[in-house]
Amino acid sequence: MMTDTKHQALNTATEESQSNATQRRAQGEFVRGVSGFRSQLGVDPDFPAEANRYHLFVAFNCPWCHRVTLARNVLGLEHSITMDVAFPNRSLDDDPIEASRWEFNPARIATLTGATLPECTEETATGQNFRLATQIYQAEGSSEASVPILYDKKSKRIVANESAQIIRMLNTHAGALGSTLADHERPNLYPNDEALRAQIDDLNEQIYTSINNGAYKAGFSSSQEVYAEAYKQYFASLAVLEARLAADQRPFLTGDRFTEADLRLYPTLFRHDPVYYLRMKLNGGKIVDYPHLWRWLCRVYGLPGVASSNSLIHCRQGYFGRSWNNVIPLGPFRPMPYPEAYLHPELATR
Repeated sequence: MMTDTKHQALNTATEESQSNATQRRAQGEFVRGVSGFRSQLGVDPDFPAEANRYHLFVAFNCPWCHRVTLARNVLGLEHSITMDVAFPNRSLDDDPIEASRWEFNPARIATLTGATLPECTEETATGQNFRLATQIYQAEGSSEASVPILYDKKSKRIVANESAQIIRMLNTHAGALGSTLADHERPNLYPNDEALRAQIDDLNEQIYTSINNGAYKAGFSSSQEVYAEAYKQYFASLAVLEARLAADQRPFLTGDRFTEADLRLYPTLFRHDPVYYLRMKLNGGKIVDYPHLWRWLCRVYGLPGVASSNSLIHCRQGYFGRSWNNVIPLGPFRPMPYPEAYLHPELATR
């Protein structure tokens, strides 16, 4: 059993090649870096799978964090894994510690609402009341600055900061980590079925490359050529997934089960219509234009714990609050406001 758990944790993330990354960035390409903390719950003796020991640092506008908050909720770990939520915009240019970093500051005002965001928290896990996520890394001698972070409150150490690995570990050890769901009630995101795992692995590769990271390739690259290729691959993959769901009217990507592949697709499609369509220049169509994907999106949104795992206010504030003029669009309100639209699968009329 130990070997299988280790295998699951090690083979989770599709990562972008770092070859010539500096040169590629200089030429206008968005190149995602590689997370450096990769310890494994239940395998590394320093990090046993125990309830009420671990903590998450997240930002709701970040889709990689959204993967983790989804897993935490659908696996029934909301009460046994504590969580801090950063403000969706980074620290200001005149920040006394460091500019443009994830900030745990519940007093900060969102320009979209003119008020504080109730989900935002102070940093509560390290005992140091750090304000910036980068300070959590600096305490371990690291220059990294990303979220999500899975943190051990007992040893005061970072366990992992790769979202794909974190969700696999939460799934593998959900019972030991203190899930409130009985084994028969809790979804298994990566079932012990080799054929099904092969499907999930293939879907994860496709979804990460052309959709999850593809959205960033399109939206954050300054090269027209790179953007155009990412745009093409993004919508080509949406068409493939639409056909997959349509072929036999399956409710989820691999059939009747909600799996890790569904979980990893959801954060991007959740953001597409209200955010990515405009912000990431992915205006070839909206998810509501893909009837089977739309109904899939509404189906996932309706699962227990999914709707509460994120906030479109955070997403709008985070993405548009970093745009050139910091002005946040108020729509869309047709066919109806989001996320209320996700309660209406009938909006996909074709």
